[in-house]
Amino acid sequence: MKKILSVIVAVMLFCYLVFSVILMNGKEEDGVCHRVTVVVKDSADRHFIDRQDVLSILKHTSLYPINQRLRDINTETIERKIAGNELIDRVNVYKTPSGNIHIEVTQKTPVLRVFSTQGSYYIDERGHIMPVSLRYATYLPIASGNIEKSFATTELYKFALFLQKHDFWNNQIEQIYVYPNKEVELIPRVGDHRIFLGSFDDFREKMDHLQLFYEQAIPKVGWEKYRIINLKYKNQIVCTKK
Repeated sequence: MKKILSVIVAVMLFCYLVFSVILMNGKEEDGVCHRVTVVVKDSADRHFIDRQDVLSILKHTSLYPINQRLRDINTETIERKIAGNELIDRVNVYKTPSGNIHIEVTQKTPVLRVFSTQGSYYIDERGHIMPVSLRYATYLPIASGNIEKSFATTELYKFALFLQKHDFWNNQIEQIYVYPNKEVELIPRVGDHRIFLGSFDDFREKMDHLQLFYEQAIPKVGWEKYRIINLKYKNQIVCTKK
């Protein structure tokens, strides 16, 4: 008898909770949105956009949710609209239990700044072109010279991503110059020399050889001995003295 009574009480409690949730959701859906909260999740690291930028995207459309009925607000449509901004990587939009709209935004992460005859822009960590922000500039390697966008988003992007993920080279390489034949020269932060990489073929192997050269030879001869360090030829480092 006690077991039956316990089951009846549990069922009644479950039904009450379900009914309460349905009733609460119904009231929320019948309500009106009075508040929009925006969180730019990585704003401590970079400042390409802010809360007002996100709200401005919606205010210029019929998607701005303030004073709209909650049941008429399509969060997926809002997400797609905000994600169309070229500075934004990811967007998450949802309705809160209190009937507000909450927007979380993650900015794109640039890995390279490009200056070319086709304009100035960033390449982000996914290999896409990202516009320059007038509000904020980030400290990155700079690429200049004869750079087509197709080259920037493929070979140049792969090399920039390699630099970003490599602690030593991320701190050492400051500039990348691309010649018309797509051969590349690097300008380091430390040392009064230039690094002629040649093409991007086998660039990881070339950079590994150069790092070994830095560690073993440079301490003996000093950073100022050479004018050019040439890595163009496979398994060779050819140095030109000053």
